[in-house]
Amino acid sequence: MKRKLTLKLIAKELDVSISTVSKALRDSAEISEDTRQKIKAFAKLYNYKPNNIALSLKNRKTRTIGIIIPQIVHHFFTTVIRGVEQMAREHNYNVIICLSNNDFDKEVLNMELLANGSTDGFILSLAKETLQKDDFRHLTETIDQGMPVVMFDRVVDEIPCDKVLIDDREGAKMGVTHLLKTGCRKIAIITTEDYVTVGKLRTKGYIEALESYDIKVDPDNILKLDSIDRCDQGCVAKIKHFLKGKDLDGVFTVNELFAVEASKALRTFGHNVPDDVSIVCFSDGDLSKYATPSLTTVSQHGEQMGRKAAELLINKLERPEEEEEEYTTAYIETSLIARESTKKLK
Repeated sequence: MKRKLTLKLIAKELDVSISTVSKALRDSAEISEDTRQKIKAFAKLYNYKPNNIALSLKNRKTRTIGIIIPQIVHHFFTTVIRGVEQMAREHNYNVIICLSNNDFDKEVLNMELLANGSTDGFILSLAKETLQKDDFRHLTETIDQGMPVVMFDRVVDEIPCDKVLIDDREGAKMGVTHLLKTGCRKIAIITTEDYVTVGKLRTKGYIEALESYDIKVDPDNILKLDSIDRCDQGCVAKIKHFLKGKDLDGVFTVNELFAVEASKALRTFGHNVPDDVSIVCFSDGDLSKYATPSLTTVSQHGEQMGRKAAELLINKLERPEEEEEEYTTAYIETSLIARESTKKLK
């Protein structure tokens, strides 16, 4: 299959920057006549068609950053937004926030809208449906056109861009190890289907923590839900069914929503938290703090993640055009916050 010609490929073939190609194709006076003619002739020869997703690329600055997140109600994403806005304000950038609502088409439309002259670059966490479809063309096309993208939390390795992550596997391992240190040995996990990378990695951490204590992993103690940002009635019913009649002394969940529902279900079945069953979850929002009992959590430090994502994007936007393109994957450390849902360490 013939490879599609992009600004990036033209720039590579002619040994110039992507920005130079973009400006030349728009007859910018910043580019010399000879260079403009050479680039336009090459583009015409190979029938180059510009992608509408980034028509405004670098020919004007808006000093505006676009953020696309899957959900606004999720505590973690609100803290990331706060961090992005703080860093943006410190560097005199504005922020536009869009929601994909975990919908692939909405994510693509958001990118087209924001790329068409509204923003200089993107920070985003992928929609659930995008991960399910395994279709990232809208991202690769945007990046190929020269518009910088920083991905956080839900990322895909094959996309060449800056990324900001926590070590989900190690964070989960930390949470489950805390349960083990308090004496728990029959620990279940409530996680997501594997197409959600954070759920897959956190499940790996759970397994590794059990194996480090020579505890055999029981598949019957693993519940994978087709959700990560919400817990509807179907989700609640699955959690109750999963926990009913199980001989457990610990539950680890990949978010605080699942943990709250697990705690409610366990009380319904006559179990006391943490005397009978302890609970640890990811995230550290108001649900965790004000639940009864309050929840022991693995904090993702979303504000730090947002600040780092904005820093990486602003650095890309302000770097000299002749500087060679390099991509960074930054990791934000997690920490354990012990509360009432787990016993004291032995």
